[in-house]
Amino acid sequence: MDWREMKMFSGIDLNDSFVMSWNLSASELLIELEASIWPDSELYLAPKSNEYTCYRRITVVFIGFTEVRGLIDIAIIEGTVDPDGTTDYCNIDTFLKVPSGFLLSGSFGNVEVVGGHVQLEVNT
Repeated sequence: MDWREMKMFSGIDLNDSFVMSWNLSASELLIELEASIWPDSELYLAPKSNEYTCYRRITVVFIGFTEVRGLIDIAIIEGTVDPDGTTDYCNIDTFLKVPSGFLLSGSFGNVEVVGGHVQLEVNT
């Protein structure tokens, strides 16, 4: 199942969202996004004057997994420095729910999350 079919991402455009960081611990994988949010999302707020849609910081949280494969250490990836001084790491290119867990790709690697589930946390 593609992310566009997942209810939690309704009104969120991952292809227009920016990966700000990622971190893996023994119990969770966190991917922080500057998410592109549209009016059909419950997270939508009126865009700022310089934005064409709402952008909010959210974290995609994977928990309860048994293994994460293919994740690249953020320390070895060169990000893009934005005009406001923040660094981003492009977009999530693919995000699939598969029988074994989740498959994702982007600057962070071609990642397989085995088992577990995913949730969103709103940071701003």
